[in-house]
Amino acid sequence: MSMTDPIADMLTRIRNGSKAKMKAVDIPGSKLKREIARILKDRKYIRDYIELPDNKQGIIRVYLKYSREDEPIIRGLRRLSRPGLRKYVSAEEAFHYATGRQGIMILSTSSGVMTNEEAMQRKIGGEAVCVVW
Repeated sequence: MSMTDPIADMLTRIRNGSKAKMKAVDIPGSKLKREIARILKDRKYIRDYIELPDNKQGIIRVYLKYSREDEPIIRGLRRLSRPGLRKYVSAEEAFHYATGRQGIMILSTSSGVMTNEEAMQRKIGGEAVCVVW
């Protein structure tokens, strides 16, 4: 059976793993998923991630991060653009979307995958992949 939205699957695995207090979750790999994991690591939402080889596209193992009170650092993940309804935003819209909220928006732009803050600095928009808080 084919998967219609692999990014939503990745976000769901991370969300469910955090709620279940798992140390790590395994996700089928892709370039976009690796970039999302890189941003989550850079922004300290996850401890780390590694790429494991297999006979297909590879596996990304994401090590989840928890506070001292054993609460997940990631409080929420929401998919914005999906295969049935793509959502594109300008740099200014992405900046204003996250202003006043704690968290980041991840965008897929012509210059690569980046956060809304980076897109605002470069003055470019793109596809709004997800929001993390």
